[in-house]
Amino acid sequence: MAFMEKPPAGKVLLDDTVPLTAVIEASQSLHSHTEYIIRVQRGISMENSWQIVRRYSDFDLLNSSLQISALSLPLPPKKLIGNMDREFIAERQKGLQNYLNVITTNHILSNCELVKKFLDPNNYSVNYTEIALQHVSMFFRSEPKWEVVEPLKDIGWRIRKRYFLMKSKNQPKERLMLSWADFGPDKYLSDKDFQCAVKLLPSCSHPYIYKVTFATANESSALVIRPFNEKGTLKDLIYKAKPKDPFLKKYCNPKKIQGLELQQIKTFGRQILEVLKFLHEKGFPYGHLHSSNVVLDGDTCRLLDLENSLLGLPSFYRSYFSQFRKINTLEGVDVHCFGHLLYEMTYGRPPDSIPVDGFPPAPSASVVAVLESILSCEAIKNGMPSVSKVLQMSLFSDILLTNSEKAQFKIPTKLKEALKTAKECTEKRLTEEQKLIHQHRRLTRAQSHHGSEEEKKKRKILARKKSKLSAFESGEEHSVKYSNSNNSAGSGASSPLTSPSSPTPPSTAGK
Repeated sequence: MAFMEKPPAGKVLLDDTVPLTAVIEASQSLHSHTEYIIRVQRGISMENSWQIVRRYSDFDLLNSSLQISALSLPLPPKKLIGNMDREFIAERQKGLQNYLNVITTNHILSNCELVKKFLDPNNYSVNYTEIALQHVSMFFRSEPKWEVVEPLKDIGWRIRKRYFLMKSKNQPKERLMLSWADFGPDKYLSDKDFQCAVKLLPSCSHPYIYKVTFATANESSALVIRPFNEKGTLKDLIYKAKPKDPFLKKYCNPKKIQGLELQQIKTFGRQILEVLKFLHEKGFPYGHLHSSNVVLDGDTCRLLDLENSLLGLPSFYRSYFSQFRKINTLEGVDVHCFGHLLYEMTYGRPPDSIPVDGFPPAPSASVVAVLESILSCEAIKNGMPSVSKVLQMSLFSDILLTNSEKAQFKIPTKLKEALKTAKECTEKRLTEEQKLIHQHRRLTRAQSHHGSEEEKKKRKILARKKSKLSAFESGEEHSVKYSNSNNSAGSGASSPLTSPSSPTPPSTAGK
């Protein structure tokens, strides 16, 4: 099969979800412009950092590209006259640093290709749409019945995953969607097991899993074809977005923030939990739940992108749960991600931060009870409940599921063992990353405490006390030596028969 030939194999070891931070270290003025030297760091290790040089015009170009998000970003204004003054450059540098802080801490912006290319051009200079088209074209050499209608540009958040609107020559009126992605850092299946697992996807039948029409893989990537859903995803419903619009445009700054009706929250939540329970019982890892991976078919939710875990792709919420050591299994990850999704369904927006200190008023106290069991400080500290336990909570227990479609997903025993091993490897990488983050956080806290003004004052006071004590002890020692010297002299004069080594009572010496 032509698709099984080139491009060459190569697992992508880079985890695109690891946050990038950027600090402007210096500026240098040339003849007609100023350059800003920026230190960019991936994750917590200073060793994983590099320098880039950017002009104000580069920031302006990035900002223009990000306007599609409809966010009001704090880029300092342009200045044509006096823009080489030292004070102005220092002030502008502060403004540009603030701009970098905003875009690197916004969850959607920080993961988008535009920002990644700006901060890390060495790793993100490739045209992924072109690469995807090359793979798809090679596949079509032996499968001529498929035809690309148009690329669905930037509809997803993943940089290395591309989507195309398709049609079959046998059924030209039926719209299909093809997704292509290369391997991620958690791809642990052997090539043989991986291809076997991918080809099993069309055989998976479940009322809450979106049907796969066709799936295949080569030694470095996979493509999956599904029916194109005109209504879009659960996230499109919540944000009232057009499914074919770019991800940044749809979800960064919705015009109206409004949660779903209580009955929808209960029904959709129950359906999603049921399919997660089914996958875990089958030994098929998921770990990629978010509202864009749930398709709506009337009043039914159907899960998307089962192939993500096989490809080893990192989760949309990884930068959140990698901070918390108690979320260290794929079931725990799924439950945590369900908490994010439930919050979004309830309030029409994602939580401002995790853990959540207090929840706004909700349509029902039972909604808040579930959210508290997953996203509260206590839940993060103690660990996630199981999928089964969440299903038993009052919010979902009274929902009757009427879909009669039989669930079926036959996985060979040998492949089940391979999936189990891959799952354990994925969890191990997560645990190791969480351990490093925890150690780094403790070290940072210690350094911050050591460098605080209050701590500096304490150390100064302690140093003064030690100095006084040392002076006092030194004075006492001098006094004792002087006294001993006098004693020795007095003893020798009054009592020559007394041994020099014998202790002389003070009363005798005084006489």
